[in-house]
Amino acid sequence: MSGEIANSHKIRVRSVVADEAAPARSAVAASWRRCVTLHGLDPETARAPDRLTEAQLREACERLEPLARVAQSVVDRLAAAIADLGCCVLLADAQGIPLERRGSASHAAVFDTRGLRPGALWSEAHQGTNAIGAALVEERALTIHRDQHFHTRNTGLSCTAAPIFDHLGRLAAALDVSSCNETLADGLTNLLAVAVVDAARTIEALNFRRAFADARILLSPQADRNAASLIAVDRHDLVIGATRAARQELGVTDARIAAQLPAADLLAGSAEAQAELQKTALEDAERGAIRRALARANGNVTAAARLLGVSRATLHRKLGRLGLSQGH
Repeated sequence: MSGEIANSHKIRVRSVVADEAAPARSAVAASWRRCVTLHGLDPETARAPDRLTEAQLREACERLEPLARVAQSVVDRLAAAIADLGCCVLLADAQGIPLERRGSASHAAVFDTRGLRPGALWSEAHQGTNAIGAALVEERALTIHRDQHFHTRNTGLSCTAAPIFDHLGRLAAALDVSSCNETLADGLTNLLAVAVVDAARTIEALNFRRAFADARILLSPQADRNAASLIAVDRHDLVIGATRAARQELGVTDARIAAQLPAADLLAGSAEAQAELQKTALEDAERGAIRRALARANGNVTAAARLLGVSRATLHRKLGRLGLSQGH
């Protein structure tokens, strides 16, 4: 970048930071102000991002391993879809450090030069306004396009990142698509932003189902707007987990979960969910009664039917419907 353009960018950043109202109107302006006032950064800094050592990178990967493992297929699909656009996909941890990169091998050298590589420090505190860093601070999806970046050396990039929250609703990672292609159309940038958000939500949902593999997973009433809005309930229909989206939409907190929150109370606004919960409760009660009768009858269906006051044929039908065997 020429000195004239770099100086122009610096003047623009300084003027926006000096405007007291600007940060309230724009996430980019708010980030620029943090860069100057909180992190003491200079827009003209030309140094590439610092990197972790190999040992530090391994440790960071180990900390994110369970989530990163379930994210693999999603990241691979996203990377395959954008491979011809000169973009790369980065999965970063909550500190803004990319741990994995997917992209065309022909663009690898360009990505490396730009610092878009595993182990690089892309937090807002280290690299100023950028999609990964700002999305983690704001805890929402953001696109940082060209000269919206803080450092002049990064103004050739167009990046979109979305935060990823873990099964406890905590900020855990960020998914980013970055492009060095200066001819990338604005419309395509918007499509990439949608794809990144959808992929991040899919990762959240997959990770939540992994963490609560033995629980029943229910969609919240708002799931039509966010596929990652899920709750996990135990066999007593008590909530034992909720995704970040469900926590925000339904007011779920760790304290409410610890106090034994009935799913029926949580989903009171959804008639369909209420009906499903009631049906499950009835089936669980019926299943328990049959198991007790079979146990008392030492597995003899005829004797168990007699204890329950139903015919042998009726009990056989119930066994099949409830997925029980004579050995229960």
